[in-house]
Amino acid sequence: MNTKPHLDEEALAELQDVMEDEFEILIHTFINDSWERVAGLRHAIESRDTTAVAHTAHSFKGSCINIGAPQLGELCRQVEAAGKAEDLTETPALLQAIESEFHTVCGLLEGLLVR
Repeated sequence: MNTKPHLDEEALAELQDVMEDEFEILIHTFINDSWERVAGLRHAIESRDTTAVAHTAHSFKGSCINIGAPQLGELCRQVEAAGKAEDLTETPALLQAIESEFHTVCGLLEGLLVR
């Protein structure tokens, strides 16, 4: 069971302070780029390309950590480890978890923009 929060409120508050008016652009960029990363991860897993799985998951993990989405980042870390270990057995289930968590994170991030 993952005990990490969907969003790190403290990290997001810091980002908002630093980015000021650009915060909304940052959130939209993260969401748009992440859709592509999820699709790339799905393709790499379906292709059984362990190198691409590890690379894509690593990149996505970094974005998640930077934006303050620790649970999503942890799921990506698990997929990255599977790719590096060349064992994709658990990755379809992890991908489903990533997609579900990503939808949750998107909703929460978009909710921040409405404030």
